[in-house]
Amino acid sequence: MAETKQSKAPNAKADGGSAVRKKPATLADVAREAGVVAMTASRAINGSGYVSQDVRERVLAAARALNYRPNMLARSLKGQRLKAVGIMLPDIANPFSAELVEGMKDVLEPEGYTPFIALAGRGVDHEREGLQSFVDHRVGGLLVATLRTDAGDDLLRELQAQGIPMVTVGREVKGAQVDCVTADHWQGAFDVTMHLIELGHRLIGFVGIAAEDAPALRRYQGYRAALEKAGLTVGMEYTVGPEYAPAFATQEEGYEGMMRLAKMKKLPTAVLARNDSAAIGVMRAAHTLGIKVPEDLSVAGFDNIPLAAFWTPALTTVGQPIREQGRLAAKILLDKIEGKLSEEGETRTMECELVVRESTGKCRG
Repeated sequence: MAETKQSKAPNAKADGGSAVRKKPATLADVAREAGVVAMTASRAINGSGYVSQDVRERVLAAARALNYRPNMLARSLKGQRLKAVGIMLPDIANPFSAELVEGMKDVLEPEGYTPFIALAGRGVDHEREGLQSFVDHRVGGLLVATLRTDAGDDLLRELQAQGIPMVTVGREVKGAQVDCVTADHWQGAFDVTMHLIELGHRLIGFVGIAAEDAPALRRYQGYRAALEKAGLTVGMEYTVGPEYAPAFATQEEGYEGMMRLAKMKKLPTAVLARNDSAAIGVMRAAHTLGIKVPEDLSVAGFDNIPLAAFWTPALTTVGQPIREQGRLAAKILLDKIEGKLSEEGETRTMECELVVRESTGKCRG
């Protein structure tokens, strides 16, 4: 898919971002701050060899003040970064992740870079631990494809301030100038929702995120914009799913969401799921409840994962260029690592495509 938009991220100075790039503190920095030699500082930090209690406390205080983190590979690397890239993913259950990584590998491996992968799972704490592990192991740069959270933004701003090259996929970082590669999720969701409306559906539910978190999701924003354009009012009680997290919605969450909608006084005639995995869960729940798809309920997803075309009925969805996003993000990151890019904060947006299959049909209600 062709790139369609380019925009600049907000100025880093506006929201806690740092316009001045800082390098990670070294052992020599800690030693200088504490007024000792590097060997003494090393002994104090590692607990090896004799160091007086007063000196140890002084060194540890200096390490805390400088936010020093021991480099596990410093002895063998002599202070140099690995020719490796850390890839932070939401999870590996969603085929989106596998396709994205394949695109990244298409670019990284021919250039001699080794990809290391960490998973955020359902919590921001896991995301923080994974990213910090990458930093401790001195990877050359970071590719971050988790979903945006405020806590995640705080962490990425910290890492950027340390001078660590990074590119995000599908998420911007508030208050920082971080390069981002994404798809036009808003437009894709708008188009698929309009498709459902054109089929005569007026009560369209959204499955895959909690109602209180949904307004921050671009796919949800596109869905609501389509409803508004058509003059439709759908209550927030028809938005169901788990609390916002850096991971994707799962088949189980789609199933549970549909089960909740089934308890509503008035059942929706169509459902847009946050992604294809959640949509498959919705269809499984419909089957369990004896609701026919698409005769009684139209279901649409997002991402166009391979399984979408082979499910029964085949899933109507929004295709995004997943592998291409991975390739472009990796290319930008390597350019940053090698000093070929001086400006930061550019967002490159790729087009999505509506893929109509068998799971959506005319409203009969």
